[in-house]
This record gives sequence, C-alpha cells and structure tokens, in this order.
Amino acid sequence: MDLKEKLVSSFLAFEDGLDLDHPVHEERSNAIKNFETKGFPTKKDEAWKYTSLRGLQKVDFSIFPKQETTLEYKDVKKYFLHEIDTYKIVFVDGVYSSYLSETTHDGVDICLMSSAFSKPMFKQVIEVYFNKVASKDESLTSLNTAFSKEGAYIYIPKNKMPKKPIQILHLATGNEAALMLQPRNLIVAEDNAEVQIIERHQSLTGNEVFTNSVTEIFAGKDAIVDYYKVQNDEPTASLVDNTYISQKNSSVVRVHTFSLGGKLIRNNLNFYQNGERIDSTLKGVTILGDKQHVDHHTLVHHAQPNCESHQDYKGIFGDSSTGVFNGKIIVDKIAQKTDAFQQNNNILLSDRSTINSKPQLEIFADDVKCSHGCTIGQLDEEALFYLRSRGIPKKEAKALMMYAFANNVLESVRIPELKARINKIIAEKLGVRMGFDL
Repeated sequence: MDLKEKLVSSFLAFEDGLDLDHPVHEERSNAIKNFETKGFPTKKDEAWKYTSLRGLQKVDFSIFPKQETTLEYKDVKKYFLHEIDTYKIVFVDGVYSSYLSETTHDGVDICLMSSAFSKPMFKQVIEVYFNKVASKDESLTSLNTAFSKEGAYIYIPKNKMPKKPIQILHLATGNEAALMLQPRNLIVAEDNAEVQIIERHQSLTGNEVFTNSVTEIFAGKDAIVDYYKVQNDEPTASLVDNTYISQKNSSVVRVHTFSLGGKLIRNNLNFYQNGERIDSTLKGVTILGDKQHVDHHTLVHHAQPNCESHQDYKGIFGDSSTGVFNGKIIVDKIAQKTDAFQQNNNILLSDRSTINSKPQLEIFADDVKCSHGCTIGQLDEEALFYLRSRGIPKKEAKALMMYAFANNVLESVRIPELKARINKIIAEKLGVRMGFDL
C-alpha cells in the first residue's frame, strides 16, 4: 500500500472520532475526494517541476501517533524564543501539550483548532473563515483539510492586540520510526487589530518526519500581522507549508521565512489583496548544504487599486543542495496604481549546488509600477580580497560577505530577540565563531 492509499483508507478511521453532523465535516469529505482524485503532485505538474515527492511516498509513515509523550521544558527550551515572554501553543507529535503551552481568552482567543471546532462560542468565526481562502483545488491543501483537527486558533477582535507575541511550536519526538503530521492553523486579525506570531516545526531525533501544514490568515481593515517562520530542522525532516492570506483595506501583512535546515522544504505562500491601500511583504533567507532542498512558491494577487507588495528572497547554496524560487505577481485590470517589487538573489558556493529561479509578472492594468529581478552567482573575489587585505581571515571574510548579502531581510524583523536568534543560527550555519564581530 503506497502513501496515497494509506491516507485515503485512514480517513475512515479518522472519521470515527468526529462529529459527522458538524458543518466542517462536509469540507473534510469533499477534500479527501479531491485528494483521492488528484493524489500527490508530480514533476509533470508545472508548479512542481523541480521538486519531487516520490521519495517521501515510499516511506511507511504512521498517520496517527501511537502514544502520547510528555516532554520536560528544560529538554526543549532551546527551540523556544525564551528570551522574551510569549504566549505558546505547543504540539507534541500532533497532540496539544498543555504542560508546555500558555494560552489565553483574555480579550483575545489564543487556543486550539479542536476547541474552535467543538465549542459553540467559536462557531461563527469558524463558519466565516475556515477553509475560505485555502485552495480547494491544490491536492496537498485538500489532504490537510480532510484531516484537519488540531493546530493553532488565534482570533484577535477589533482594535485589540495581544500583550505579547505568540509562538506556535510543533515538536516531533521520534517515537515513531516515521510520522506524518498535518497541523491546521487559523489566524484572524479583525479591523485595526495587531499580532506577532512565530512558528517552528522541530524534530527531536533523526527519525523521518513529513509535515503537511496549512495556515489561513485573515487581516481586516487597518490590521497588522507579522508572521515569522523558522525552518531549521533535522536532515530527516520534510515540510510542505501552505499559507493563504486574505487582506482587506489598509492592512499590512509581513511574512518572513527562514529556511535554514531540513531534508525537503516546500513553501507555498499566497497573498490575496481584497481591498485598497494594502501592503504585503514577503521576505526569506535560505542557507543550505549537503543534499538539502528548498522550494519557495509565492503568489501575490493584486485585485484592487493603490496597493503595494514587496518580495525579497536571498539564497546561499553549498555542497549538493538545490533551491527553487517561483514568484508570481498578478495585477488585475482594475488594480491601477499597483506598486509591486520582486527580487531573488542567490549565491552558489559549490559547483554541485543548483538554483532554479522563475520570477513571473502577469499585468492586466496599464498604470502600474512593477519590477522583478533575479541574480545567481558566486562570492565577489575582489571584495573577498579587499577584506583579507584588511586582516580578516578568509573564512570570516566569506561569512561577513554572506551575512551582508542576507542582512536586509533581517533588518525588517520587528522582534529584536528573534532577530538576534536568527543571527546566531546564521552564524552557526556559516561556521563563524559568535565572538567574531559581524
């Protein structure tokens, strides 16, 4: 039995523990039918031309964890942004950990999808927002929808802001030889609300993990959402991250993606601008080695006039690593005065490393300012010589150049402690002593 067959047959067992009369269940049933029809994407699909999931489909993943595990905070503290006080929503092998979490209903709702599905107090929000912006056509998103049960539920009412940032942490213990996880997050920031969120998926052993995640984000009028994705996992961990964002008038949504470790990472990031004077920011830093693979697929759909979008992705690829960037900007005919910027810059540190970059513009309006660009190259030998002539050792000189290359992405991180943490991780990836003054 291959992975597709196993998932489809497992859906029957999954249904046994659900309320079949719940409105969400119809969404699940339709979604599993779509996945059964389409199956996993292949390299024959244009959007998956450079990323293959065939290897993952051969692994005998457990669909449901066989046992619950309690972790001690001291053993996983390093994976939290513990330098500051935050709300925490923590899952261990897909199961909510109340011991490691800190949630709240004090003016805002920071809790679980399972609670949102089951409690009448959340019913209206679920009916309005759940599965409304996520693709009903994309097969892996449909697969997640079919098995949607647990994840983070964050609802920020009008004119509210949580007292502190929110961390969403998914931990995989390795108790299973191979485990598949499918978390589902729903984040709603109503008019004039503001929220900062940090998300991380982390394996604790070298056992194989495949995470198929879906996040829906809704930003109301004048809302501000900062979302940070920290992807620095074990070499046996694979992640398909599907994020869908709907924005209304004058909202600001910024998503930073730091892809610094893992076996295979596919980031599908989709922005839909459903109002005027919207600002959308997509930034990312990728640093890879060995045979790691990261694929960034972005979409910004400008459907109304007077909006902006800014994309800036930096990639550093060593050894036999591979990178993919496919960024699409669509500007509808009505979306006059659009200002859309897209840039993808890459450094190849090895003759064996590869990057496939495809920036795309589809413009149907005539009064717009749109630009895109892509560069692929190696470190500047003259700049490297200049730094070495100033007494900087070769290794540190290279690291300084690479750090400077990625730094403009880090500059826009609005949580200082997170910026410091990412700086540290990047320094470790580049093999630089933390004592060296960057």
